[in-house]
Amino acid sequence: MNHKIEKQIGNNIRLLREQRKFTQDYLAMQMQLNGCDITRSAVAKIEVGQRHLYPDEIILIKEILNVSFEDIFSIN
Repeated sequence: MNHKIEKQIGNNIRLLREQRKFTQDYLAMQMQLNGCDITRSAVAKIEVGQRHLYPDEIILIKEILNVSFEDIFSIN
């Protein structure tokens, strides 16, 4: 995946998370409770484009943040 696109998607996730006043810890905990083995550090790396997202993680993030795939994948 293109690094610029990964950074944009990560930034989208960060903005969506912050709009809901969720911390990285809270997002990671909710993902863990739903069967995804992820840490706060991994969430931070996703948000800055330093870690790839897996399909199951994208689906969980979408559900936890209550957003659309378009919100996550919007590219400016």
